Amino acid sequence: MRDLSNKVAMVTGANRGIGAATAIKLAEYGATVLLTGRDRRSLNDVANTIYSTGGTVELFICDVSKYSDVQNAVNRCVSEFGSLDILVNNAGTIDPIVKLSESDPEVWGRAIDVNVKGVYHGMRAAIPVMAKQGAGSIINLSSGAAGSPLDGWSHYCASKAAAKMLTAAGHKEAFDQGVRVMGLSPGTVATDMMAKIRNSGVNPVSQLDWSIHITPEWVAEGIAYLCTSAGDHYVGTDLELRTEEARRLIGLV
Repeated sequence: MRDLSNKVAMVTGANRGIGAATAIKLAEYGATVLLTGRDRRSLNDVANTIYSTGGTVELFICDVSKYSDVQNAVNRCVSEFGSLDILVNNAGTIDPIVKLSESDPEVWGRAIDVNVKGVYHGMRAAIPVMAKQGAGSIINLSSGAAGSPLDGWSHYCASKAAAKMLTAAGHKEAFDQGVRVMGLSPGTVATDMMAKIRNSGVNPVSQLDWSIHITPEWVAEGIAYLCTSAGDHYVGTDLELRTEEARRLIGLV
């Protein structure tokens, strides 16, 4: 069991998939959790799951593409719970799966707003708080797509490459202030996003057998691992959950 008692965590995109599993897992390990997302009903479902196990949780409606929303969520976290010790920048989108030459510039830009600006907004709002505390951990959801161009995924590959660089930049600037910035690259995960990828029929990822995709709970366990000192080796870079070594370190195999 990892001990995250007395820690306050904020998880973006916490209404489903990896975000929901992560919020539940951090609460299981003792953290107080602020759930953020755009859909109140699904956030309530996650909150009720945490309540049912005795966890402490609040929710906050937030669109990560809007800096004011993210700043307000961080402010709420600090005012309600007294600190912000963990930020999980999970919110992301795979839409639109379409060739670059056929993409709608406005919709393509929306993916950048969520996948890149959303990560930046979270870091921009959280780092000053954590630096003032002298401690804090930021985990950005990364992807193998950050270094592997794929048909129909120009927006996603570009945005994940940018998020990976934000992890490195955040580490360079904030580590001396006690802020640990890390990425986690989960590989393929059995979520609604993966179902969209499969239904698109575009590029080899859509052809993968569903049985090889890991569960969101495995990713959540990896994030919880990074929140502890055991994950210090990965500060400033990505933990790649696809590797046998990483899975053994975390205790998944």
